[in-house]
Amino acid sequence: MPLQKLQFKPGVNRENTRYTSEGGWYECDKVRFRQGMPEKIGGWVRISDFTFQGVCRSLHNWATLGSQKLIGVGTNLKFYIESGGVYNDVTPLRETTSAGNVTFAAANGSATLTITDAGHGAIEGDFVTFSGAASLGGNITADVLNQEYRVGPAPTTNTYTITATATANGSDTGNGGSSVVGAYQINTGPEYVIPLVGWGAGSWGTGVWGTGGTSPQSLRIWSQANFGEDLIFGPRGGGVYYWDATSGLNARAQLVADAFPTTASNVPIKQNLILVSDVNRFVFCFGVNSLGTTTFDPMLVRWADQESVSNWTPAANNQAGDLRLSNGSEIVAATQARQEVLVWTDSALYSLQYVGAPAVWGAQLVGENISTVSQNCVAYANGVAYWMGKDKFYKYDGRTQPLRCDVRRYVFDDFNTLQYEQVFAGTNESFHEIWWFYCSSDAQTSDRYVVYNYQQDIWYYGTLERTAWLDSGLRNTPIAATYSNNIVNHEQGTDNNQTTTPAPIAANISSAQFDIEDGHQFAFIWRVIPDITFDGSTASSPAATMTLLPLANSGAGYNSPLSEGGSNNGAITRSAVLPVEAFTQQLNTRVRGRQLAVKIESTEEGVTWQLGTPRIDMRADGRR
Repeated sequence: MPLQKLQFKPGVNRENTRYTSEGGWYECDKVRFRQGMPEKIGGWVRISDFTFQGVCRSLHNWATLGSQKLIGVGTNLKFYIESGGVYNDVTPLRETTSAGNVTFAAANGSATLTITDAGHGAIEGDFVTFSGAASLGGNITADVLNQEYRVGPAPTTNTYTITATATANGSDTGNGGSSVVGAYQINTGPEYVIPLVGWGAGSWGTGVWGTGGTSPQSLRIWSQANFGEDLIFGPRGGGVYYWDATSGLNARAQLVADAFPTTASNVPIKQNLILVSDVNRFVFCFGVNSLGTTTFDPMLVRWADQESVSNWTPAANNQAGDLRLSNGSEIVAATQARQEVLVWTDSALYSLQYVGAPAVWGAQLVGENISTVSQNCVAYANGVAYWMGKDKFYKYDGRTQPLRCDVRRYVFDDFNTLQYEQVFAGTNESFHEIWWFYCSSDAQTSDRYVVYNYQQDIWYYGTLERTAWLDSGLRNTPIAATYSNNIVNHEQGTDNNQTTTPAPIAANISSAQFDIEDGHQFAFIWRVIPDITFDGSTASSPAATMTLLPLANSGAGYNSPLSEGGSNNGAITRSAVLPVEAFTQQLNTRVRGRQLAVKIESTEEGVTWQLGTPRIDMRADGRR
């Protein structure tokens, strides 16, 4: 019997059984396809040793007029401007007290201080910075007090606690003096969606009488866009803030109304999403309070006058305005596309186009009866918008349509639907990929990804913990935020370098079952001739393991034992690099079965690989 090539269709298909998917790949992790052949994905390296506080949900990259590259980093606790690997805290202030409004009380032997500030408005976990405080008389000195602290648990209307950096003694009887000022940063938000249970939670009439219902508390998500060299941004459900690059990296952002006190007019006080259009540079707010009121309308779109961030009052001599979308109950997402702004509600897709005065912007319904899971689930590449719905994927290229998906059941049957808001998407243009990150059914953190390669029209997936993603033309590689509270460069190196200790990236791919001689008889496989390259590896002798998994029948499960007096796997090791890459010439094995599956994997540092077309040597071995 001649050598048989092991050639499989590119992409992973989980919509059918392992046997029905014959001729393709069935499982993978940390693997992509190049020219139809599987290879290990690139590694990642942290951009610096510095870290930020909280879980990052938003990244935005831009450059100042002085060519300084900056990244806006929005976490559930703070907002930073990254420059040169340093995270500069520019979190806006919510309130600064008058001198003397804040007092301290210490207890002997405890580091917990009680702060009194009537109507402080702080919640547990908020940040406050004290200044002007005098020593309490003992260990709690002025230097201990005059710094940033987090608000402790169970604050009341007028008091809260902090944990000081020193323990009080019997001499700490003062209150900090009459010059204490407290600068409160905007309220923090949760790092994931939190179910609220009890009276007042859920909509009217839900739940058993007397027990109330359930509803989720949204996680903190930011939207941000550069306005020239400056940044305009805000948290979902919060105000509109402005950071002026000329003020320096140590300057805090301000509410637009405070940053432009002489020109500010009807600036939104609450919004769900901010966007700056490429067409004529308009600042939009989606889901916003109505003009001149505090009434919030989740379907309302408002925009400021052209080339302005502060004038939101429509007039005959400007182009500020608003419009209300009708299909849906709330605006979920928006993005700039070619000569249009795409806006997703929870059930429809609209195209906003600039039409000039007096209407300024017009809305056209371009998709309905759809779903959109989150604010960040949209990616735009090559003139096409891709997004994740609640049970399928979609694309818009001038018309809205479901996206053909070979892993739809795999993704949506193992999905934590309570954490829809954590879903985020991003492009990896170098490989023609759209990545979505999401939470599996048992996870409260984003632990999985699924990739659509729009050039090859294929899908693959894997496990990876990330919280935000950005593919920017200002960077050589995509960047991502991690649960290690830092940013990493992706597609760099071969290993996991997001912490101080490098770790290998385990990558694998397994084929679907395929017949040996059409499955009408058993076959005995005694040799495998591999075809693989280790280009780009840094290990001295990089290796990958190839495993043959035989089955007596398609539904019988893998044979036990897998081999007959020998081995069903072997390491393919590179033995030379130049002038021609040489590796293990053949693997000797003893495998017998009617069907077969093949697995390739690597688990060592410094290894990357691409699979070619291996061959197996076999002979007929009886009939059953």
